[in-house]
Amino acid sequence: MRLTTLFASLIVALPLTAMAQQDNSRVPRMQPSSEQLGRAAYSEAFPDLPGNGDYPAAKYIDDSLPQHTIYAPSDISSLGDRKLKVLLFGNGGCGNDGASARNHHLEIASHGYLVLVPGRIYSGPGAEAKPERQIDPVTKRPVTATSPQDLVVALDWAEAENSRHGSALFGVLNMDKVAVSGWSCGGLQALNIAVSDDRIKTLVMHNTGTFPEGNVILDIAKKEDLAKVNVPAIYLIGGPSDIAYPNAVDDFARIDHVPAVMANLQVGHSGTFAEPYGGRVAQVTLDWLDWQLDGDRSAARSFLGKACRLCVDPTWTIQRKGL
Repeated sequence: MRLTTLFASLIVALPLTAMAQQDNSRVPRMQPSSEQLGRAAYSEAFPDLPGNGDYPAAKYIDDSLPQHTIYAPSDISSLGDRKLKVLLFGNGGCGNDGASARNHHLEIASHGYLVLVPGRIYSGPGAEAKPERQIDPVTKRPVTATSPQDLVVALDWAEAENSRHGSALFGVLNMDKVAVSGWSCGGLQALNIAVSDDRIKTLVMHNTGTFPEGNVILDIAKKEDLAKVNVPAIYLIGGPSDIAYPNAVDDFARIDHVPAVMANLQVGHSGTFAEPYGGRVAQVTLDWLDWQLDGDRSAARSFLGKACRLCVDPTWTIQRKGL
């Protein structure tokens, strides 16, 4: 049933994050509440929106990148001389549903971004049947369907398409303006790439954080990697009810060598990905990206100064370093 599949893509990372806080031998089996199932059904039935930006966006699969979902302005010619910035995104649960956060990605793309997401379209409009997840015979847990390398593959593809005569993206991308982000387990993939690929200019961590030392549940990225972060970073977290909250708080405390922000909106681990236009988190994400990649001073006002937008918005709490 597609609804169950969609919900699994939204919460599969929850037990993984929770494991970091407790005895690995007693991991709870999390079941969706009726409210969560209702939200999942709403998200599944909701049509794709083109975004609020100047460039109405769409999602698609390209034969030359068949295991990824691409989000971009529908009419590339409408860009004129403007070039697209690039955002890589790791899915919740390190899953392979490239449409699991489609509202968020369509909104970002409509503001002049190419968004590349591992996985095909397995939920929402245009969804195809999703393969069953493999179970590790030793751990009895689902095998992660994607890896950090999938983000590298996407970035390499974008670079090649930008240089290839005949490509729809020929000369359209600004490869000096590349960001990486990810949700929950996908955030660890993003961190992995941010510290290992010098093409990345900023890091966005959604509802995520590295596990405590000695935890072997997920070694995609580790506490020691935080010292290697050399680009501005933002953590967008769902408040204390977000099961990634303790890990994110600890991460932020350890990052003191690059500009960093941690902003909390009291929405829990699922963020606002399923909301129309990606909700409030998508707008803050855009402000961060536009500031970090374009130097947009208006966007920077969400984070800078005593009266920054997030500072005076009672629904957000914000901590800042080195800005």
